Amino acid sequence: MHGLVNRAIEDMATKAGGKDCWQAICKKANVNETSFLSMKDYPDEVTYSLVGAASEMLEQPSEEILRAFGKHWILFTAQEGYGDLMALSGSDLKSFLQNLNRMHGQVAASMPDLTPPQFSVEEIGEQRFRIHYQSTRQGLAPMVIGMLEGLVQRFDLTADIEHVESQEAETNHEVFEIAIC
Repeated sequence: MHGLVNRAIEDMATKAGGKDCWQAICKKANVNETSFLSMKDYPDEVTYSLVGAASEMLEQPSEEILRAFGKHWILFTAQEGYGDLMALSGSDLKSFLQNLNRMHGQVAASMPDLTPPQFSVEEIGEQRFRIHYQSTRQGLAPMVIGMLEGLVQRFDLTADIEHVESQEAETNHEVFEIAIC
């Protein structure tokens, strides 16, 4: 994964427990680097190790860490120079979700090693959407829920988000539903 992901984990951990907490997470994860370059590609194992160590250090299940991270990611990337790109990707939740693949394509132009997930959106009611998520990486469904929660917050909405289907073992395909209240 790109260093920006690891930098966001660092930011979240530091806000939760300070620099000492972050240093302890890196040590527990056997990660020698405590500072990551945003544009550099790092092995996925580094990121998964950091999440596992954060789970142990903060005494929370990995799923909860990933969910909190997903929500944090939305706010963090907007602050790290991607806010304008996010704003151009949609002025409402539905259009933003429909433009995720296009936004990832624009980011990939500056990060050639990027392997982004693929999203598709289907409208299943007036204020209800089904989000299909496919990735080459496994186990990130809780992070997607957090990201969807962050987007709902970004657009100042209230919504119920549900993980309705997982075909991770076969195709790394997850399905989520968002019902805007």
